[in-house]
Amino acid sequence: MNLTTLKQLKPAEWEQAADGYRATGDMAAEAKDQVENVVAAGIRKSLRGEAADAALAELKLLAANFHYTQVQCGLVSAALNGFAHDMDAARKKLLSALDDAESRKFTVGPDGSVTYPAAAPRNGVELPPEGGSTNGLTDPTAQAVGRQAAGFQPNPHAAVAQEIADRIAEALKAASDADAKWAPKVRALEADDDLTVSDADWKDARSDMEGVREAGKAYLGAIGAPPQDGTPKDNAAWWAGLSPEDREAYLSLNPALVGRLDGLPSDIRDEANRVVLDETQAAHRLQLNGIPAPPANEWTWITAGRYPVKVHTDEWMAWDKKYGDDYRRLNASLKGMDAIRGRFDQTGERGLPEAYLLGFSAEGNGRAIIATGNPDTSEHQAVYVPGTTSNLSKVEGDINRMTQLWRQTQEATPGASVSAITWLGYDAPQDIVKDAPFEHYAYDGAPAYRQFLDGLETSHSGPGDPHRTAIGHSYGTTLIGAAAQKGELNADDVIFAGSPGVKVGSAEEMDVPKGHVWNAEADGDPVPDIGRWGHGGSQWRLGGGVFLIPSDEVFGANQMNTAPEGAGSTATKGVEGHSGYWDESSTALKNQALVVVGEYGDVTKPE
Repeated sequence: MNLTTLKQLKPAEWEQAADGYRATGDMAAEAKDQVENVVAAGIRKSLRGEAADAALAELKLLAANFHYTQVQCGLVSAALNGFAHDMDAARKKLLSALDDAESRKFTVGPDGSVTYPAAAPRNGVELPPEGGSTNGLTDPTAQAVGRQAAGFQPNPHAAVAQEIADRIAEALKAASDADAKWAPKVRALEADDDLTVSDADWKDARSDMEGVREAGKAYLGAIGAPPQDGTPKDNAAWWAGLSPEDREAYLSLNPALVGRLDGLPSDIRDEANRVVLDETQAAHRLQLNGIPAPPANEWTWITAGRYPVKVHTDEWMAWDKKYGDDYRRLNASLKGMDAIRGRFDQTGERGLPEAYLLGFSAEGNGRAIIATGNPDTSEHQAVYVPGTTSNLSKVEGDINRMTQLWRQTQEATPGASVSAITWLGYDAPQDIVKDAPFEHYAYDGAPAYRQFLDGLETSHSGPGDPHRTAIGHSYGTTLIGAAAQKGELNADDVIFAGSPGVKVGSAEEMDVPKGHVWNAEADGDPVPDIGRWGHGGSQWRLGGGVFLIPSDEVFGANQMNTAPEGAGSTATKGVEGHSGYWDESSTALKNQALVVVGEYGDVTKPE
């Protein structure tokens, strides 16, 4: 890097190249969506058989290629824009110094040296007529000598020339540093020349992302980060203020950040979280493949007293001590990720709309927020909170419940515009005995749930205001109760199923429109009566008391029937116990769907 090269460099050419990569990535994204949500969905909707299954498998591989192309092109675009940003900053420093030299009639040499003219007489005293030259590119010792000499130089131009020379040197050093920093990052963005998107490819993509993000700190800093602890409206305003290039940079370099910002459009959050899912799943599989398989001879028999006892073998115990925790953790997380992908692969079946991944993390017990149907354009939104023992490894059942609910809404009101969302956005109690009696899980998770609902309000782009229903099961009802007790709950209706208590003793104490709290309790469900002693509320008036739950008449909720109803083709089956509230063709599911679509008059009560 030298003065001539930096002066003639055109950062706009690098930005134009970045635009080209971004356009290619956008085309890949459109192709992926076309394959997944139109072609594959159309096959699932209308075709069955081995040929259809084979076609879907090939289309899945094709969509993976398009997605990988989209991600890699986004990284190249961000890297080129980051390089252009750094070089433009260095070039502007150089041009500013050159302009100052020209305005003072100084001459700048090709090596960055600055020649200054002789000084004019001052106060009638003749000064030495000679001019001079100084160079900001010399070694530190020479620079120090030059500065000292300039300090005693009677020619006042000398100090100014030295300052300009230093600025030129700083600009050239900044450009050289940027070139050295970005060159290996860009070289690393070369993909394999095959059509298999492997786990190693996604691991490499994550490494590339981290490298470009580190190199692009100044670039991202110039764009500006989202507001710290911002509200959904704050987040939406920040995103709306970004240029297409800046949005692409954040999506490419920090998808985890973008994916968790409530208030951003659902398709943007989905795009970001799918990258996180791909990279996380690949990393987990590679880690798991590096762990030796557990010994086949896990068990053995020993004699304890008079009776044989089955125990783990020494070989298995040694393996478990070294690898067991990681082996189980990775398998559990991968099970949840496979379930999320399974929902993606259901789009089109029996008219099921596309899914949106609105939140994802494999940290701790895991997080997953999956919408069936786009909430931004839906007239009705239902947001379901699962209860005790919920975690990423068990998310499949919770996703299926909202899939069943969406389908039932179409039975209740054909063509209804509905988004049914599974919200595993908190640390649920993991043990019924050790954890579930404690309320802090509910109060700790309540703010995130409230903010998510506020985010749905902010990102909604359909006509009118959406009708929103909060749905909780078991301890999930306790969280919703805590959310409605401690703050504003952005919901028009609340449905409780199998509730152990919601921290208040009356529906009127909740931040929900009067008459819009609904409750379902199935025969044989033990949780409500057991849980009331830990999570029931109190009501100090006639007929009230303590440890009240939504199924108590005095609580004031609308009770929904869970028993069998009707006859023939219109009959619905009853449910029993704690886990059947979303069984297909059940009365409990039908009544929930009626509330979700606002058909309150058709909801049936228990006999």
